[in-house]
Amino acid sequence: MTRRLPLGADPTLAADQRVDALLARLTLDERIALLHQFTPGVERLGLAAFRTGQEALHGVAWMGPATVFPQAVGLGATWNDDLVRRIGEAVSAEARAMRERDDRVGLNVWAPTVNLLRHPLWGRNEEGYAEDPHLTAALATAYTRGLRGPHPTYWRTAPVLKHWLAHNNETRRSTTSSSVRPRVLHEYDLKAFRAPVEAGAVAGVMPAYNLVNGRPNHVSPYLREHLRTWTDKHLLVCSDAGAPSNLVDSEHYFATHEEATAAALVAGVDSFTDHGTDPSTITGRVRRALDQGLLTEADIDTAVRRQLHVRLRLGEFEESDPLADVAAFDTDAHRALAGEAAEQAVVLLKNDGLLPLAPGTRIALVGLLADECKTDWYSGTLLRRSTPLDGLYERFGAERVTFTEGVDRVRLRCEHGWLRVPDAPAAAETPERGAEGALDPALLAGRTDLPPLTTAPDDGTELALVDWGDGVLTLRAPDGRYLSVADDGYVRASADRPGGWIVQETFTLVRHGAGHLLRHTGTGRHVSVAADGVKVADQGTEFAVTYVERGADAVARAAADADVVLVVAGNDPHINGRETEDRTSLALPPHQDGLWRAARAANPRTALALVSAYPYAVPDAHAELPALLWTAHGGQAAGRALARVVAGDVSPAGRLPQTWYAADTDLPDLLDYDVIGSRQTYLYFEGTPLYPFGHGLSYTSFAYEAPSVTRTADDDTLEVTFTLTNTGSRAADEVPQLYVRPLASPVPHPRRRLIAHRRLTLAPGAAERVTFTVPVAELGHWDVARGRWSVAAGPYELLVGASSQDIRLTVPLTLDGDPPIPRPVGTHGLDPATYDEQRGTEIVDRTKTSGDAVTVHDGDTGELLYRDCDFSDENGHAVALVRVTVAGEGAVELAADGAAERRAIQVPATGGPYDYVTLDAEFAAHGVRDLRVRLHGGVRLARIAFASRGAAA
Repeated sequence: MTRRLPLGADPTLAADQRVDALLARLTLDERIALLHQFTPGVERLGLAAFRTGQEALHGVAWMGPATVFPQAVGLGATWNDDLVRRIGEAVSAEARAMRERDDRVGLNVWAPTVNLLRHPLWGRNEEGYAEDPHLTAALATAYTRGLRGPHPTYWRTAPVLKHWLAHNNETRRSTTSSSVRPRVLHEYDLKAFRAPVEAGAVAGVMPAYNLVNGRPNHVSPYLREHLRTWTDKHLLVCSDAGAPSNLVDSEHYFATHEEATAAALVAGVDSFTDHGTDPSTITGRVRRALDQGLLTEADIDTAVRRQLHVRLRLGEFEESDPLADVAAFDTDAHRALAGEAAEQAVVLLKNDGLLPLAPGTRIALVGLLADECKTDWYSGTLLRRSTPLDGLYERFGAERVTFTEGVDRVRLRCEHGWLRVPDAPAAAETPERGAEGALDPALLAGRTDLPPLTTAPDDGTELALVDWGDGVLTLRAPDGRYLSVADDGYVRASADRPGGWIVQETFTLVRHGAGHLLRHTGTGRHVSVAADGVKVADQGTEFAVTYVERGADAVARAAADADVVLVVAGNDPHINGRETEDRTSLALPPHQDGLWRAARAANPRTALALVSAYPYAVPDAHAELPALLWTAHGGQAAGRALARVVAGDVSPAGRLPQTWYAADTDLPDLLDYDVIGSRQTYLYFEGTPLYPFGHGLSYTSFAYEAPSVTRTADDDTLEVTFTLTNTGSRAADEVPQLYVRPLASPVPHPRRRLIAHRRLTLAPGAAERVTFTVPVAELGHWDVARGRWSVAAGPYELLVGASSQDIRLTVPLTLDGDPPIPRPVGTHGLDPATYDEQRGTEIVDRTKTSGDAVTVHDGDTGELLYRDCDFSDENGHAVALVRVTVAGEGAVELAADGAAERRAIQVPATGGPYDYVTLDAEFAAHGVRDLRVRLHGGVRLARIAFASRGAAA
């Protein structure tokens, strides 16, 4: 393919020169048009139309059939950087191949998601890699390297990291603010983004919907202050969908869309994803902002230049495609890679000798996910699929496997008769079937040409009632079609699975009179029987539910006749925990909890396999069952992978990428982002988890021996070496993990923190000398006293083990780092957000463009603690005066521990949250003391400064 483009006329020019040459030829209107997600072409320059944004989280998504790999959290469970890189290469090759036949497929891919899995109730848990910043950063770097490809100049795809920053809740996600103090910001949230950017494999980032410290991420100063300082490359910042309008419509942060659009552009947003494919709204806002003096042409040029650099890297401006030979689609290698990834993602949680299963074992396979291969919102359409039932049939033979789903089978009756599902149309009338006979769900859901449900005087249609928890259920006809509601409001059996942005296949039974109303969750209306068919309406019809068979009874019968029972439970990624919806509990849904209990009562040789996008709290199952496994939804090869693991063809070596807590009471509030203060994740959690971070068992055993640690000649790097031996009888993978723990830290530190990991394969009896190379800086922390990254002097322990709690080797280490110093508040003052502890406060924006302040959170009083404050000025004199910079109305109360004086400063109403005043008061303190500050009312504290008597005079 040839391209007519001035920029491509002289490929000997440097990239900056080539981009600037094209930029100079674009008119102002053409440059403004490039700011929207869907940019038109410029025919006179040979510039093609371009779209930012192609979902590719675990395969090319939303563009039809593609190879589907395990969910991101499943890839996180592999702990295998090389595997994830190879998956990225396969995905980029498929994106290139798909684009050749469909130009809607984009090469600017929005992946991976590097938000840390801080809270396991987050609805989008499936999208992240891990709760740990080191593991997340390592896997994100690997995936982006694969997406970029190995060519030194041209990129296969241009990956954009999601979602900047501190984004871990769906509840009110476009209006909630994450309160993130500096230590959490630098030690936790930024670390996940920084490594992949510094590795040079990232084209940009996407800001998140939420606010951080009271300021929307789409106008975050951190884009300038942090992100763009990590690389000298041009980074493209793409807004999340609809987020630019949220700045006014839901967040009310700006009064007009022109102000909001200008602020986002100046802050660093380069591409606006808003109003779908119609760019006119955004371009109109930009033009008016320019006319009003809120923007300059230079601001526009900066954003356009970044976009053109991305397109240059993708090879778009060359006379022929420099990466034409990398396109590959659904190859044998890709299929094998999907299988390898699914196998490596399986985590053996517990095993009292039940697994692996011996040849000839008679298996009862039961559970709602036993014959399912689920996709999620960011999956491609499956080219092929393997369910656990498929896998066990293939591995053990259909004659040795008994299957029952365990659903409740019901009929519904009302005053008009029994609910009836009309027969499905003949095969010739249905949409075309995809690969291996699978109906494309996009062609089924929402159909209006099928007949709606009716009623009949006889027994009606037996429906499979599947209870997914929280009262949410699906109803399925005998031929596998789910009841769904189309745009016309009629209820039809018209979907082969729940799905869609707004799921139309879920219902809730609401008690009413002697029976129940059936509430449709997608519309919030009730199922009603009318003369022309069953539809949803404001007033519903009362139904009586007749149970034909209880799922637990069917499971008990199957379990009693088997040698071993395998219960497959978990979630549907479109129900109860997904984008826009957080979970409410860690508990396994009651119906599925009852299934494993029924199986266990009938046959003690019962294993529970959890196939889910997130952790569950299953302490009873752990106590009562001999074996438990977990895997995320594993893509197209999930079922075969699970079967090969339980059969022993593969020794499991997946490791948990996040803590599995024992109960909901172990969890912090969903919106509490202070992992240090509320003791979150394995880093700080002080309770006993059900399964710890990094946990995963094997069918063999490994010995860890002969540790040593050396420091390189430049003192910048540590080399930690040990011998790993497979002491069992089968080949297997092991995942040694290296953690660090400071022993004499002046500030609260993680109980242990992951700094290195590796997955490797050893034959029986084989040994390997393993070396982890770690920069000394990795042992550091954000020092609020110095306002920078610091490695504290003193003793440390390096911990080598098979999980965060299964430590096999301990290596002592002493570092000559930074000695502890008190905060020099007497000379440098104090930024209120740098507290050591707090109660009842939150960090908010000092101004709309930069800085932090602290205010009271949902109450009348909050308290801040600053440890080890030096109240001496540069001459060693004691401070005698305090100056607080405040806005709002209320009071600030200060006290130094050990000093008799407590000073309260009244703050009169200043006029608004950003109208700051500086107030002085006498405050005598000397030496090094802890400072306690109480905030009362609606005051916003932006700065504390001190002065000695000489300075005060």
